[in-house]
Amino acid sequence: MEAFFRTHAYLVEHTNAPVRRLLMDEINWNDRMIGIKGTRGVGKTTFLLQYAKEHFDVHDRKCLYININNFYFQGRGISDFAGEFYNAGGKVLLIDQVFKEPNWSNELRKCYDLYPELKIVFTGSSVMRLKEENPELNGIVKSYNLRGFSFREFINLQTGNSFVPYTLDHILEDHEHIVRQILPHVSPMRYFQDYLHHGFYPFFLEHRNYSENLLKTMNMMTEVDILLIKQIELKYLTKIKKLFYQLAVDGPKAPNISQLAHDIETSRATVMNYIKYLADARLINIIYPTGMAFPKKPSKVMLHNTNLMHAIYPNEIVQQDVMETFFVNSLWKDHIVNQASKDSFYIVDEKRKFKICDADKCSKLRMNPDVIYTRYNTEVGKNNQIPLWLLGFLY
Repeated sequence: MEAFFRTHAYLVEHTNAPVRRLLMDEINWNDRMIGIKGTRGVGKTTFLLQYAKEHFDVHDRKCLYININNFYFQGRGISDFAGEFYNAGGKVLLIDQVFKEPNWSNELRKCYDLYPELKIVFTGSSVMRLKEENPELNGIVKSYNLRGFSFREFINLQTGNSFVPYTLDHILEDHEHIVRQILPHVSPMRYFQDYLHHGFYPFFLEHRNYSENLLKTMNMMTEVDILLIKQIELKYLTKIKKLFYQLAVDGPKAPNISQLAHDIETSRATVMNYIKYLADARLINIIYPTGMAFPKKPSKVMLHNTNLMHAIYPNEIVQQDVMETFFVNSLWKDHIVNQASKDSFYIVDEKRKFKICDADKCSKLRMNPDVIYTRYNTEVGKNNQIPLWLLGFLY
């Protein structure tokens, strides 16, 4: 136990979160069982340590961070360890990578039942289905998602500003005024291309090659997050990776499921399941027409964020594809995005129609008052024409 407290103190002392994540204020920290999901690389460990740093003195033994990667937990269950911590006066146990414990959900349930004054905050993969696949946690766990940096967070980090997020309704109703408040302090277009290339995952702050680091992270998503959590045999890994690569290089479009099944030598149903797993891992986004959902064939598959595009096929990137990927990724947190009947048109929350277009090309179109024209290559908008970058301020 002493070794864990020493590690906790060292990690908290050396934690530096240059941007305070919005999720920190969205979580109800009074709940006893809190699950924080997120894709690999978005900063879940830093988030836990930052919580400890904000709420407890570094040497306060009421709070303890542990990582289930520690070999110690190969021989000891979470509930036994939590009991020892609890009996010594512990109040908050922060558990990183909980899914590495084979019986983790039952162990957490035992903690909840046995130690009524103990709060547990744990992190897990985005692939996990906390309530659907773990009924023992139903009614006791509150689940949250930690995302990669938004464009707003990236700008704040790069410039030292403290821009606040806006709701989609606020942006649509008042985007001209919002932009006039932002532009005197920063030129968003100076930072937009950098964000599209390397701004989504916090590890761009590390002094390592970003693309190589991201490729390594993508491999870990498939090898650990998908195979381990979904209990898929290792021999199928190459099929999943090949499918992911094929979907990536094909760009945002409707997948040919029969051709993909032929290419990776499996059934159509298995291809659809793999596509769902890749979406759960936040490697891709799957877009459906309004009213349709999995297991139906999607009308469009695209990479989850633009950083992935630059890492996988940097020499073949189409600007329109990048901008549509940014649009879907920005709205995905709090909104439902469906494919409209025409290409580059999307339906948001089953009511608003958006078209993503270059500012110069948009200006030559006959404006439809029922369409919101989301324009790139410009910093400003007017009426129903909004600058695309501003959707990066949704969180």
